[in-house]
Amino acid sequence: MFRKILVAYDGSEGSRRALRTGIEIARRFDAELYTLSVMEHLPHYAATVGEVKEAQAEFEEFFRNLTKQARDLAALQGVELETLVKPGHEVETIVTYAKEGGFDLLVVGFVGHSNIWGRIMGSTTQNLSRLAPCSVMIVK
Repeated sequence: MFRKILVAYDGSEGSRRALRTGIEIARRFDAELYTLSVMEHLPHYAATVGEVKEAQAEFEEFFRNLTKQARDLAALQGVELETLVKPGHEVETIVTYAKEGGFDLLVVGFVGHSNIWGRIMGSTTQNLSRLAPCSVMIVK
């Protein structure tokens, strides 16, 4: 059914649920499993170069821990997980990677934000479901 699965993973509760679902699907269908974490751009108006370096170090540490936790969780289920962290805009980066990687399923978390519609479904999730080149599973 699904041979190559991509999970959009930012460490939020919604993305953790998406990861657990992706792991289960990969295990059942013996599919390849990947996560993509998108690192937002560094501050544009930092007062010093030191602030930029400090922010970069914090991002790198955060994503190093995040991807290790994801790989450990998958390993507990006997699933090999490839993780990748890329800088950029969330939707554009995920859609581009899904196209280039030939994924046949994208798994994303259902996320709520500030406005009424955002509480129903996050704008990133909406855009991913519209623009992804493959099937999209939105996990609640």
